[in-house]
Amino acid sequence: MNTLDPLDLKILLELIKDPRIQIAELSEGLGIARNTAQSRLKRLRRTGVLQAAGREVDLEKVGYDVVAFVTIEVTHRELDGVIGALRLIPQVLEVHEISGRGDLWCRVVATDTHNLQSALRSVLRTKGVIRTETVLALHTHIPYRTEPLIGRMAAAPTRSKNEQSPGAEA
Repeated sequence: MNTLDPLDLKILLELIKDPRIQIAELSEGLGIARNTAQSRLKRLRRTGVLQAAGREVDLEKVGYDVVAFVTIEVTHRELDGVIGALRLIPQVLEVHEISGRGDLWCRVVATDTHNLQSALRSVLRTKGVIRTETVLALHTHIPYRTEPLIGRMAAAPTRSKNEQSPGAEA
């Protein structure tokens, strides 16, 4: 259930715009006391709206608990226009040009199935969209992560400048 008030949402928006914003800048920019900003941030972290490790917003905690993956087939001469139109649909979180079946892959979130249907209709009304295929995410077992990759890189021995990458010609 979304229990966020307008100030909470403004704080989240500022953190999304600038994840490294300092408390003083945040409070000044929003016209609130520094203690108010700090206590709100603490509550947002405690309730899980903000991930503990960073300032990533958990959309499920703010009411967007329907996640769908949409594959879109487009008329190729309209590709840039379709991407531009998708950028204007707030529920569209990301768009990737893909190989294989379809041309674009999108991750879309919604508050409920009616909200999802509205977003999908917006996609289908877009000039250049031929057809779509939508699948719903039932559960996230491994959320987006980067730590294992960065950890592996950090643990790998460094190469000297004279060493070449594997497969390089001598």
